[in-house]
This record gives sequence, C-alpha cells and structure tokens, in this order.
Amino acid sequence: MDAYLQAGFEALGDATRMAIFQKLANGPMAVNELAGLLPVSRPAVSQHLRVLKHAGLVSDSKAGTRRIYQLNPEGMRLLRLHFDQVWDQAMSGFQAAVARASPQETSVGRASAATASSQSSKTKSPKKGEQHGKDSRRNRRS
Repeated sequence: MDAYLQAGFEALGDATRMAIFQKLANGPMAVNELAGLLPVSRPAVSQHLRVLKHAGLVSDSKAGTRRIYQLNPEGMRLLRLHFDQVWDQAMSGFQAAVARASPQETSVGRASAATASSQSSKTKSPKKGEQHGKDSRRNRRS
C-alpha cells in the first residue's frame, strides 16, 4: 500500500474526520457549516480538515473571506481503485476455492447430509401421551 493511500486510511480512522468526510460527500461546505452539524468546535473542524486535506481526501477554495471544502476527486478515485482491487482479489480467491473443491467432496457432503436427514426422520419424537409407552394410562388406573 502506498503512502498516499495509507495517509487516507489513517485520516478516515478518526470518527470525527469520517463524519466530516461523509458530510462533504453531500457537497461543498464551509468550516462554520460543518461545525454547526458536528459536536466539535470550529477550530477542531479546521484541524480535522487540515488532516483530510494533507491526506488528499479534501480540497479547498477561497470564496470571499471563507474557505469552502469539498471532496477531492483524485483522492476518491484512489480509494475507489484500492477497494476495487481488494474486491477483485477476494472474488478471485473465492472462485479459486470453489474450483479446487472436487466433485467427489461435494457428492460425499451431500450423501452424508442425506444420511443424517433420513436417520433423524426415523427417530420420531413421542406424541403426547406416549412418553412412557402405550401402557402408561393403564398403569395409572390400577
């Protein structure tokens, strides 16, 4: 994993930064707007944004006296590429495991399951009143 990607994961490892990241997924916002939506101060939001910016996950632009933050498309592309690769590797591993399973193992597994099923159906549980055998009512009358 390259350093850029590692920095992105570390930045998103903090719950507040992840919350900021998710808020910015809805669109660009100023620090004051973000601070109003989160249980942290404006200076704390600024510090978290600085970390996210350093990790390449957000970018900012100046709008008058305010700075507007938004998700960085390039950072998002790299994260997406990483997760696509991880998914592809996982699916390839799963397909290889399925291909390695021999037809004999599969049929043996089915046969043992069928045997277990037929044995369990042979041993029925006693019906109400038959718990102590057929003579249980007669024995009580005596």
